[in-house]
Amino acid sequence: MVVKASVTIDARGLKCPVNWAKTAAVLETLAAGTVVEVLVDDPRSEKDLPVAAESAGHFVLAIENKSTHLRILIEK
Repeated sequence: MVVKASVTIDARGLKCPVNWAKTAAVLETLAAGTVVEVLVDDPRSEKDLPVAAESAGHFVLAIENKSTHLRILIEK
C-alpha cells in the first residue's frame, strides 16, 4: 500500500519526546484528514510516537523501517 503524505516532518536527530513535540506542533496547524510523514531515527520512536499520536486522536497509517530511519505516517 502506497500512502502519499501531504506534509513531511524531519525529526531525525531528535530524541523522544522532543520528536513528538515537534510533530504535535505541526499537526495542530493542519486540517483533519491531512496525512503527515514523520522521519525519525530514535529507536524508541517506533513505539512511543505512534502511542502519543493515537492518544492525541490521530491515526497511525504505517510504520516503515528504512535502513537509517523510520517513516511513520499519521493522519490527523
